[in-house]
Amino acid sequence: MSDHHFEPIFIGVGAPPKPLSAAQAGSKAAQLARMSALGLNVPPAFVLPTSLCAGIVAEDDAALRALRKGVVAGIEGLEAATGARFGDSRSPLFVSVRSGAEKSMPGMLETILDVGMNNASLHGLIRTTGNPRLAFDSYRRFLQSFAEVVGGAAVGPFEAALAQMVQAEGVADESELDPEALERLTVQFLEIAEGLSAAAPDDPTEQLMRAARAVYQSWESPRAKEYRRLNALEDLQGTAVTVQAMVFGNAGGDSGAGVAFSRDPATGAKGLYVDFLADAQGEDVVSGRRTPSDAALLASRMPKIARELEQGAQTLEKACRDVQDIEFTVERGRLFFLQTRAAKRTPRAALKIAVDLVEEGLIDCKLALERVAGIDPAQAGAGRFVQSAPALAKAVPASPGVACGRVCFTSEQAQATARSEPAILVRRDTSTEDVAGFAAAAGILTAIGGRTAHAAVVARQMGKVCLVGCRALVISADQSHASLGGQELRQGDWIALDGASGEISLGRRDIAVETPVEYAKIQQWMDERRDSAIL
Repeated sequence: MSDHHFEPIFIGVGAPPKPLSAAQAGSKAAQLARMSALGLNVPPAFVLPTSLCAGIVAEDDAALRALRKGVVAGIEGLEAATGARFGDSRSPLFVSVRSGAEKSMPGMLETILDVGMNNASLHGLIRTTGNPRLAFDSYRRFLQSFAEVVGGAAVGPFEAALAQMVQAEGVADESELDPEALERLTVQFLEIAEGLSAAAPDDPTEQLMRAARAVYQSWESPRAKEYRRLNALEDLQGTAVTVQAMVFGNAGGDSGAGVAFSRDPATGAKGLYVDFLADAQGEDVVSGRRTPSDAALLASRMPKIARELEQGAQTLEKACRDVQDIEFTVERGRLFFLQTRAAKRTPRAALKIAVDLVEEGLIDCKLALERVAGIDPAQAGAGRFVQSAPALAKAVPASPGVACGRVCFTSEQAQATARSEPAILVRRDTSTEDVAGFAAAAGILTAIGGRTAHAAVVARQMGKVCLVGCRALVISADQSHASLGGQELRQGDWIALDGASGEISLGRRDIAVETPVEYAKIQQWMDERRDSAIL
């Protein structure tokens, strides 16, 4: 495919697409097409191919002209499929703009939601939904996201304005702000973006062009390059861009967003593993900035959705023959599947899942051995502390095991400390900017965030102990010290994390590791294959 001539690839528009090449359309779009073919409810989308990435990063004029043609043709297709019009004041269409490389890179590339918001479409959204809170909440989200991702603005001014509004209104967090407060916040965000020369243009097509360019250009961001280096993905050619009709998880109490795993990615245990936030968008869940609820709460609040989600997860696991990591949104009582991919899992979970899938007949021993090749049984073992110690606080286990090391409040501190002693990265929340710190640290502890945030996903993949949502942890603004359960915590203090119980204690502790029971089965298969090869 030439960089200069292509037609956008449509998903959920017209006839079902043929299976897509992940090399051409990215793994995200290829799996969207697969979900659509399996009959799952997928919002319509179009894909701009990976072959454009290098040209857009280089700002090649021919590639930019091709991108504009693809955007215009793609939006025409989405308008025909949805009956809505991009930027319209009566029946507006909004889109998300997402990355998608051939191999999954969770949270390393950019995403921009709610593209198409302007003054006209804002009132169109109020008119079609009767929900001014949804409209202003989506607009302020778009203004901030566009300014940060496209305009290169710092997050600080927007977060400060949001915090001031929350405090002035006397509410717990942004989810409790009423429509009038969100309208005032939107005006503030407009002023901040304009003051930073990072405001979104009114023209929705221009918004989409700039958003798509920013997603392509995020391929060369420091965190993306570091992730590719750490995971031996440096031969990948670039990212595709998927433009998908928006579904709004922030549309009220019968809406929400979440991430589900078809099995527990930390332990490998069977059963749906869910993080869900009601009246929220997907970025609220995967960014780690808010602490979500679990599958039990989703089942009690939305039992029909919970059943549909579990059925969809089982369908995908059987079709893909592997444990799936699924992003979903609920819009006014209707479930939409937005992404599925092979789940990142801990070494311990990888062994159990491989054995279970063989015993269930989904894969054979040969494929199971390929999936666990290179796993160190010591790394996959169930660690335990030799000495007991009183727990100072508790958090939510996101990745199992035990870890003990010196407290580090930044990724740079963790990298420096890990050269001579084990490090524990302690943060209010984590972002994928911290990937180098994850790689260096023996464990991660956060004050907020959930088990399925991108940071927790990356920690599990690396086999790092990870505890999230520790309410007893308060980190100073200058990241020089913290309070844990009322006790001061400083850089270099020894701290211990228990990824099974979620307990956090102070002091240095020795660790013993027990080989997981599944390793005996893996070893048996390896011996049988070696013996058959000899014969």
